[in-house]
Amino acid sequence: MPGRPDDKSGLPWHIEHPTPDTTRIFGLTLGLSTTNEAEQRFQEEAKSSLFMSPSGHLVAEMFFEQVTMAGLKSKIVTTIAVPDAELLTMYERGLRISNTSSGKKITLAQEDAARVRTLPIVSLTYMPSVRLEEGIISKRFGQPVQRIKEKKSGAIHWLYPQNGLDITLGGEEKPVLQYVPPKNFEKLVAPLLNNGEIID
Repeated sequence: MPGRPDDKSGLPWHIEHPTPDTTRIFGLTLGLSTTNEAEQRFQEEAKSSLFMSPSGHLVAEMFFEQVTMAGLKSKIVTTIAVPDAELLTMYERGLRISNTSSGKKITLAQEDAARVRTLPIVSLTYMPSVRLEEGIISKRFGQPVQRIKEKKSGAIHWLYPQNGLDITLGGEEKPVLQYVPPKNFEKLVAPLLNNGEIID
């Protein structure tokens, strides 16, 4: 049963690679597993949303408000693989649009929310409810291959390309862990390099 103390697959550092190009985390294989599977795994219903960036880029996300696995509480956001043409149709059918600090948030129509649940998860963001010390992170995940400091916020990204993992540390802020398939890692790093500096 998910969440039991001896279930290692519920630990954020228990990362598996069924193939060199895939990442399996929390019992979900990125690029294959769906939100329906994640809801069963996390024992919580996700909230769906569509987001539009200021540049007009659309992305579908599912939000899990409170997940407890291996004794650790967290929030989890998954990004869903939706074809661009379908994203545009979902946007046009959206029920409500609200402004956020990073663009627009669109409430999906019921049929679109159901559709998104059946499509593959392409990335997963894990936000633990506790602040992890750098020493614990390096002990559990090892030393990062590279670290990049954001020029604007000062947040530091610990990068593990072999695991498709970016851990963001922001001083007193709680860490944010983003998992992607290793083959997609360069896309994740590119904007960091454009807006930050390599510190080691």
